[in-house]
Amino acid sequence: ALPFCSSIFVGYRHDGNHTLRTSRATTDLTSLALYQLFIFIMSDDAAAAAAAPETTTVSNALNARELAWAKNSPELEAEHAKINGPIIRTRFPPEPNGFLHIGHAKSMNMNFSLAFEKLGVPKEHRRTIFRYDDTNPAAEELEYIDSLRRDMEWMGWKPERTTYSSDNFQQLYEYALQLIHRGLAYVCDMTKAEMEVQRDLARRRAMCRATGKDPDVEAPIPSPDILPGRNRDTSVERNLELFENMRLGLYEEGAMTLRLKMDFESSNPNMYDLVAYRIKYTPHPHAGSGWCIYPSYDWTHGTCDSLEHIDYSICTLEFETRREPYYWILWALDLYRPKVYEMSRLNIEYTVLSKRRLLKLVNQKYVRGWDDPRMPTISGLRRRGYTAKILNSFCDDVGATRASNVVEMEKLHHTARTHLAPTSRRVMAALDPIKVTIANWEEAVKQQEAEGGMTFEVPNSPTDESLGSHTVTLTEVLYIDSSDFKLKDNPTYYGLAPNKNVGLKFHGGNLFCTDVVKTDGDKVVEIKCTLDKSEGRPKPKSFITWVPSDGISAEVRVYSHLFTVPEPTDRWEEELNETSEVIYPNAIVDPSVAEVCDKKHVDRWTSNAAVQFERFGYFVVDNDTTFDSASKTGALVFNRTVSLKEEVGKKELSEEEIKAIEERREKSKKDKEAKEARLKISPEDFFKLVPEHAGKYSKYKEDGKDKGLPTHLADGTELTKSAMKKLEKERQKHVKALMKAGKK
Repeated sequence: ALPFCSSIFVGYRHDGNHTLRTSRATTDLTSLALYQLFIFIMSDDAAAAAAAPETTTVSNALNARELAWAKNSPELEAEHAKINGPIIRTRFPPEPNGFLHIGHAKSMNMNFSLAFEKLGVPKEHRRTIFRYDDTNPAAEELEYIDSLRRDMEWMGWKPERTTYSSDNFQQLYEYALQLIHRGLAYVCDMTKAEMEVQRDLARRRAMCRATGKDPDVEAPIPSPDILPGRNRDTSVERNLELFENMRLGLYEEGAMTLRLKMDFESSNPNMYDLVAYRIKYTPHPHAGSGWCIYPSYDWTHGTCDSLEHIDYSICTLEFETRREPYYWILWALDLYRPKVYEMSRLNIEYTVLSKRRLLKLVNQKYVRGWDDPRMPTISGLRRRGYTAKILNSFCDDVGATRASNVVEMEKLHHTARTHLAPTSRRVMAALDPIKVTIANWEEAVKQQEAEGGMTFEVPNSPTDESLGSHTVTLTEVLYIDSSDFKLKDNPTYYGLAPNKNVGLKFHGGNLFCTDVVKTDGDKVVEIKCTLDKSEGRPKPKSFITWVPSDGISAEVRVYSHLFTVPEPTDRWEEELNETSEVIYPNAIVDPSVAEVCDKKHVDRWTSNAAVQFERFGYFVVDNDTTFDSASKTGALVFNRTVSLKEEVGKKELSEEEIKAIEERREKSKKDKEAKEARLKISPEDFFKLVPEHAGKYSKYKEDGKDKGLPTHLADGTELTKSAMKKLEKERQKHVKALMKAGKK
């Protein structure tokens, strides 16, 4: 069969029973190994291996706590391998009882990408199923079903196929019948309160056993009706009858449940006879009205994983204790057991990710809806201006481990800035505009004629020429933001104030405030200025942005943290930030934005146009926009995605604080002048002229290297050698200071 190996097999013979015989006294190990390979090739085992389907070898990166129930039989493994072959399959199974949030973004990132990276699965062998885990019709709506799909697609993930747990309702029902026949499930009439008492008693007894105490003494069973329960030993026939009555709708909601006969002596409360079916007279948004009994999450979740031949069932750590019932159910049904891996859930500062709390935020109208830009939902983040690339990049950086932590909100903001900075078109805006009239307009126009007039070509991006440019024209009347003007100047303020110069961006000249027009309520309504671009003009400390008179009116919504504390507590409703949304209804923006902000480009399911308002941050066109660029009519609304840099909470300085700053600056100025004067004093005159020594001495050495060193105090007392030595050390420090300053 292998003639090329014949020389190696000299001295070996095969006895027909895969036993190696040799006539040599010693054997060569390489020859022995090759001969054994030959025997395998000729055997039935080799034929079976050749017929086995191709598989993919993966790392143990997603290995977790093992259970005896989790082990598959060789037959189950073979069947799974035959169906999946080299494919490694995960699933993303959200429940359609709300909108997806940023925690789901992390889950999608893990199930569609990161898990395969960790396992080392080639891209051609990666598959992910998108499954609606729709077992609770009372909480599920078609709106949610639609939004889940749209958000997943917007995030850029493409599933192998889309499935519904509800499509397996018939199969799940038949599996329930199987367990009743095997005596592993029973119909129970205990109320919710009775079940809580039962489980609490079982939990206390388990704790006693774990701590070496006698449960019959510390937590005695008052009646078998409580533990193990009055229904647990009902006959198979009776359970089948009761379960059929449940299916036919002969009982009220809550009157009966189907429970799994698990283990009341387990230390895991999730093994205390979980509910597999309950009665709900609610039509299902996907399955219709054909059922009035619905399977529980625990009964459905793992079973659907097995039916869909999932390899890795990935969830968050709060489900770690459900590992036992997950595998118990698959063991009881003798179904394939996927590997389960639990990762830490995403916790992020200044928000909540609990569906219950998010639903309350919406229902109590604390926010505009599920897609409010303050919400951590994917729809809300998209409306605020976060792109799929930003969210996926953030999830990549956060990663997936079993270590629980709270991610700083600034990490998300930083990711947004990193992505938006090179791609966002830059324009000028005034959120709270003040009218500015240039009094010497004709003179200013003449000064600018040599430089091409008052129209300036402005790059849309200072770093990417491919984004093009736009023009902006300086007009006699323009608008600046109120944050760029103060009636009373102070040392820390670099904006415009009465009788003060400030630079005007793109024009380059000085804007000088000559007069202020105020209302009776002392509100500034107009500033009158002159524009100076002459040679030798004072150098301004800063340049401010402006909007011409033909700027477009807009509503600008500036968002900050939804909560006032990084980690909201159980009193979270009291911790809501009342200023999380600040609206500027009369903002004015650069007219060049018209071409990118038309209503025809606005869609709640895609990323709308993003711009950078210079000095204010990154903004996105909101879904409420009805602006028509042709007629310049309709509402134009912007949402701030994130500021240009991290905000640290600036506050208005009091008069005392301003006075203290001025005093510090004055002292610093005087200290600098004194230091400069000191450096003009020669070493010989040091003790005669420096303030701290002037007038203290009457005689000095008059020649040699010690010239100028004091010898007598002002009263004629002769200085000791020790005192003179100390003074010489001080003078040498002055000499070093002179040398450092470059003095001779």
